[in-house]
Amino acid sequence: MSLYIGREASKLWKRLCAEASTEISLLLENWKYILGGLIFQYIHGLAARGIHYFHRPGPILQDVGFYLLPELGQERAYISETVFSSIFLSFVLWTFHPFIWKTKKIYTVLLWCRVLAFLCACQFLRIITFYSTQLPGPNYHCREGSKFARLPRPDNILEAFIIVPRGVLYGCGDLIFSSHMIFSLVFVRTYQKYGTRRFIKQCAWLLVVVQSLLIIASRKHYSVDVVVAWYTVNLVVFFLDKKLPELPDRSAAFLLPVSKEIKGNEENLKLLNGNSGESNDWRLRSQVNGKTTEDGSNGHGEAVNGV
Repeated sequence: MSLYIGREASKLWKRLCAEASTEISLLLENWKYILGGLIFQYIHGLAARGIHYFHRPGPILQDVGFYLLPELGQERAYISETVFSSIFLSFVLWTFHPFIWKTKKIYTVLLWCRVLAFLCACQFLRIITFYSTQLPGPNYHCREGSKFARLPRPDNILEAFIIVPRGVLYGCGDLIFSSHMIFSLVFVRTYQKYGTRRFIKQCAWLLVVVQSLLIIASRKHYSVDVVVAWYTVNLVVFFLDKKLPELPDRSAAFLLPVSKEIKGNEENLKLLNGNSGESNDWRLRSQVNGKTTEDGSNGHGEAVNGV
């Protein structure tokens, strides 16, 4: 029994090392896209903090969702955040599943390049909309009398560029449209396309619908913030997805489409593709030797470049 466990652990370790080597190579080729996406996340947070300086509390606007959905109350505001956190963490963990499972369909680095492109496009539109018109926040800490409703002017220019955790939790003014819905819809649409479990896809869409209702019931956003997010994010992802180069589907081929710099042995290629059959050894050797494969490519997977 111990021998079997040790052998499986050794296979898992080799697979992790081989996968890490491939992803690092892809990261070195696409680091500009990853870095640009992460920098824009900071810019988006900075814009949300900036609009808080302009926020002025006032009477809550009339909202159909507020009439139809009972108010959860300030003490139950964590429910919507819990649902969002489950969607967020589940998606992040799923993007790294190729490091563990043999059944692989995605490359983690290339997938995150695509996801960050979707997020940046949606967040850019969001910044434009909530700076165009400042609405009085419906959240409890944004109402008149709350010490968080107005953000005091910064003492120096450096303070204006620092994003503190309290500002993320108690922001006001960045309403149209919901940032939580941007992340959730982008993640769920991405899994809808590249995921393999139909039941999980159905549950994910159900969770997004539930989250939409909870956001309104928690009075974190107006109904318009959620409604605009639903059609804006879906339209942005739909059109942008057609413009971006498609990801190589690992499950559709035996060979690993890696870059020209990646040169591994036959054992690593088998581990990366989850294939240990002897019938495909000649195909693996073709990639190692740089020969032409059946699909007419040179075996070096140049299709992944430029994502």
